[in-house]
This record gives sequence, structure tokens and C-alpha cells, in this order.
Amino acid sequence: MKLIIIEDEKVTARDLSQTIEELYPGTRIEKILSTVKESISYFNNGTDADLIFSDIQLGDGLSFEIFSKVEIDAPVVFCTAFDEYALQAFKANGIDYILKPFTTEAVGAAISKYLSLRGKITESTLPYKALEQLFSSRKTTDTGAVLVYQKDKILPIAVSKIAFFYLKNGVVHLTTFDKTSYLINKNLEELEKTTEPLFFRANRQFLINRKAVLDASSYLSRKLSVSLSVPPPETITVSKEKIPQFLDWLTQP
Repeated sequence: MKLIIIEDEKVTARDLSQTIEELYPGTRIEKILSTVKESISYFNNGTDADLIFSDIQLGDGLSFEIFSKVEIDAPVVFCTAFDEYALQAFKANGIDYILKPFTTEAVGAAISKYLSLRGKITESTLPYKALEQLFSSRKTTDTGAVLVYQKDKILPIAVSKIAFFYLKNGVVHLTTFDKTSYLINKNLEELEKTTEPLFFRANRQFLINRKAVLDASSYLSRKLSVSLSVPPPETITVSKEKIPQFLDWLTQP
């Protein structure tokens, strides 16, 4: 059995790959892809993969874009940190999905389902369009979690519970509303795309949650200083050029 993994979290991709190979020793992981762009380029050259495990939210967009632009026959097991209830309606129609952080049992069950359905899968059983509409229409406050890593654990931190992301010494951190901080392995550019419109890129170092903003005041005459309900490690400023965009963002529901 030949598989392809589409996942932008390197640790998650590695763990998933190892789990699959341990469960099914004869399995070969043909390729691990990390972006929509890379995946489209790869699949344009054709593939004979039997099954694809694909994250839904990638750094450069939703993975559904891949399947809408390239004709792929292989069924897909979607991997997502979104809550189970949001996808429950698609459980019977799709090949399967697993929730992050995934378990060995969940991965094994997904592959077992594929093996039992092999030869019976048609385009009508794959929920790409319906899932794409669901995820494209969801608000950021309802978009699941960001994965963080603590020793040997992978923890999903709900986006709605994050006050801000910040860059320090080349490493991205997140701080929750309960003032807990974590390290993550995504850059701010990727996070900006997947958390808008709830979050705003105040400057090169900070990506802030609208719900965390208390007020803004003049700073050095040409900038705004932003106060948050959770104190940041340093002053957050918005440049003169971005002030109109920032104020407009503040007024959004």
C-alpha cells in the first residue's frame, strides 16, 4: 500500500508516518507534502498512491484547493484539529477523518475503513465540496486549534483562547488569555493567513486577537500603541501606514 501525507507540521507528519508504518509494515510513504502549492505541482505529474492523509488547513490555504485543481483518484483521510461535531455530518459519506492530536487507534481505524471500502469508493463518496464549503464559511472564532509541542505531548490550543502570537529571537510563541505561553513551529505569515479576520498583524513581531485589545493610544506621534488584556512582553505598536487598516479591523464584528 502506497500513501501520501499532506501536512505542514513537520513533527505531526513524522509521527503520522511512523504510526502508519508501525501499523502496516508493508506500507510505503511515497511523499510528504507541506503546502497547497507543492501538492498541486506534485500531483500534476500524476500519482499511483492508494491513499492520502491530508491536513485541512495548510500554511498557504485549505487543502481542498488541491483536489479542486488536480484530478486525484486516491481517497483521502482528512486530519484536522476542528471539533468532531463540525464534521459529524460527513462521517458516513467521506472515506474518514481523524482528529488532532491523533491516536494510533484512530489512524488504524481510518486505514481499516479504507481497506474495507477499497474498490467501492467513487467520487460521490468523497466530501471535498461539502467540506470545502463548511471550512471556507467558518469564522476564525470557530476554527479549532493551533498545535503546540511540550516534551512528548502534542496539545491543541483553541484559536479563540489565544490572545496573541509573537516572534522573539526567531521563534514564534503564543500566549493564551490565561497567560500561558507556548512555542510553536509555524511562522507568523502562515498564522496570519489561517487566523484572519479575528487576528491582526500589528507589526513584524505581533499577531493580535481583536478580543484581547483594550485600547490604542498615540505613540511617538506617528504610531499607535496597543494595550491588551494580557500584557505582552514588550510594547505593541502599529505604524502610521497601517493605522487605517487597524482601526477598520477593530470595528469588525
